[in-house]
Amino acid sequence: MFVQETKSTQNGKTYSSFLVRESFRTPKGPRSRTVCNITGLPPLLRQLIASALKGASLSEFDSLQLEKALDFGGLAVLDDLWKRLHLDSLLSHLGSPRQRSLLKAMVFARLLHPSSKLALKSRARGSLLAPACGLPNDEPFDEDDLYDALDALSGHWCCLEKKLAKNAFQSPVSLVLYDLTSIYFEGAGPAQLARYGHSRDHRGDRPQIILAVATDPLGVPIHLSVLRGNRADNTTLQGILTLLKRRHSITDAVFVFDGGMSSRLNLEALEQNQLEFVTRLSNATLSSLIKKLPAEVQLELGDHSRVLDVEHEGKRYVVAGGPWRKQRDKERRELRISKGEAMLAKLAAVKRKQTDAQKLAGQAGRALDKLKAHKYFSYHVNSAGQLQWERKLDAVSDEEAYDGWYLLHTNLKVESASGGQVLAHYKNLLEVESAFCELKSYMQVRPVHHHRADRVVNHVRVCFLAYWLSARLSVEWKAKGETTDVPTFLRELQSIRMGYLRVGKKGDQRLARMTQVPPELNEKLARLDLLSLFSKPPNWANQEAA
Repeated sequence: MFVQETKSTQNGKTYSSFLVRESFRTPKGPRSRTVCNITGLPPLLRQLIASALKGASLSEFDSLQLEKALDFGGLAVLDDLWKRLHLDSLLSHLGSPRQRSLLKAMVFARLLHPSSKLALKSRARGSLLAPACGLPNDEPFDEDDLYDALDALSGHWCCLEKKLAKNAFQSPVSLVLYDLTSIYFEGAGPAQLARYGHSRDHRGDRPQIILAVATDPLGVPIHLSVLRGNRADNTTLQGILTLLKRRHSITDAVFVFDGGMSSRLNLEALEQNQLEFVTRLSNATLSSLIKKLPAEVQLELGDHSRVLDVEHEGKRYVVAGGPWRKQRDKERRELRISKGEAMLAKLAAVKRKQTDAQKLAGQAGRALDKLKAHKYFSYHVNSAGQLQWERKLDAVSDEEAYDGWYLLHTNLKVESASGGQVLAHYKNLLEVESAFCELKSYMQVRPVHHHRADRVVNHVRVCFLAYWLSARLSVEWKAKGETTDVPTFLRELQSIRMGYLRVGKKGDQRLARMTQVPPELNEKLARLDLLSLFSKPPNWANQEAA
C-alpha cells in the first residue's frame, strides 16, 4: 500500500487529494486500486500513515495523547437550530456581543444542564458550551457578567417577543391556548411581585409569582407575562387579550382556556372583542346542567364514546369524556376518600387533656379541604370530645353518575366547529399544560433565587427563550414522526463528546475528534435528519483545539 497525491484544477485553483492505494499483480500486469481517501486528515496524520505504509517505525503513534473529552452532541443540535432560525440577528439589538453570547449560553444551559448563575461555570466546564456560543475557551462565566447580560433584556423584551412571533408564525395565530402556572421563591422574593396565593406546586407556605403563557395549538409560545403571586386566575385574561391584540395583531382568534378564567366578565369581554372561545366548566356546573336536560339526552351519557353537543338557554355546551377518564375519575375519588379517612382516624386518635370541639372540627375541615375530600364526609365532635365521621354516600353516588365526563362551553357556531373539533381545541390546551411542566421542570424556572424584580422577570424570559427553542424542535420532530421529549433527548446526545488529541513528540498539534455515535442514538438521529451534524467537528469545536 502507498499514499498517492493527486491534483486537480477548478476555477483557477489547484486542489489536492490523498488516497491510500493497494498494489497487486494480475495476469495482465501490475494493477492498483483505491482503499480509502484520507484527504480530510491533518498533514501530520497523513505523513504518519504514509510512513507506516512504507514500513517506518510507528513510534510517532505512541505520542498521541487524549487531552480532554467534552460534552458536545446536544450543543451541536441547538447551535444548528439557532443558526437556522437566525437568532443572532433577532438578538442583535441586545447589549454587547459578549452579553449576547452569554445570553445564548444561559438559554442553552436551561435545556442541557439547568443550574443557578453561580453554578454555571462548573457545569459548563465539562462541555463545549463556551465555544458553541462564541465565547473564549477559558470563559469564566463570572456571576456579575451573567447578571449584566440578563439586564440587557430589560426594555427590549417587547421588540424581541414580536420578532420571535414573526419568526415562528407566517400569519397571525387563529387559535390561542392560554394557561397559568405558579413559581415559588426560596426566600422572600422581590416585594413588587412575590405574594402568597394559590400554589399549583402545593407550596402555599412560600411567596410566588404567576406565569401567564399564550401559545399556538402546537405549543409554540407567543407571549409570556410575569404577574404578582396573588392574582386571581379570572383577573388575568382581559389584560392578555389587550396585549395580544396590540403587540401581535391577534384580532380574530379562538381562545382556549381552563375553568379558572371562565368568569362572566371574561366571557363578555371576549364576545365584545368579537373573539371566540372554548373553556371548561366545573363538575358542579356539569351536574346542574345535566339535571336540566331532557331525559333522552341524559340517557346518552351512558355511551362514553360519544361527544354530546347541547344548547341550553341560548348557550352552547359540549359534553365529552371517555372510558379511560371514567376509570381515572374513579381511582382519584377512591384515593381521596382513603386519604381522608386515614387523616380523620389520625386526628381522632390524638390524646387530648381537654377537647375544644370547635377547634378539632376546624382542623378536620381544613385537612379534608387540603386533600380535596371535604365533599365526601360529614363529621362532628360528640359530647365526649370524640371526632366522628361518615361517608356522604349520596354525594359519592351523584359523582359516580358523571365519571368520565367533563363540560366545555363555547361561543363557536356549530357550522364553524363540530363538537369533536371543540374537543380537539381543548385537548390542545391539555398538551400545553404538559409543556408547562416542561417549562418548570426541565428548564427549572423554579426555585427562583433572585431578589430584584427585574432580574426575576428576565430570568423567566431566558427560560421562555429555552422553551421557545424546545417547542420549535418539537414541532420539527413531530412532523418526522418522532415524539421524543426534546430536553431529555438533547441531554442524551451530550454523551457524544468531542475529544482533543495532541500529536507528535512535542505535542505541537491538537486534533479535534468526535466519539462514536452510540448505536441506540444513531437510528433516531437518522430519522430526525441530524446525522450530518456529527460527520465532522464544527468550526467552533476546532477553535477549542487551536
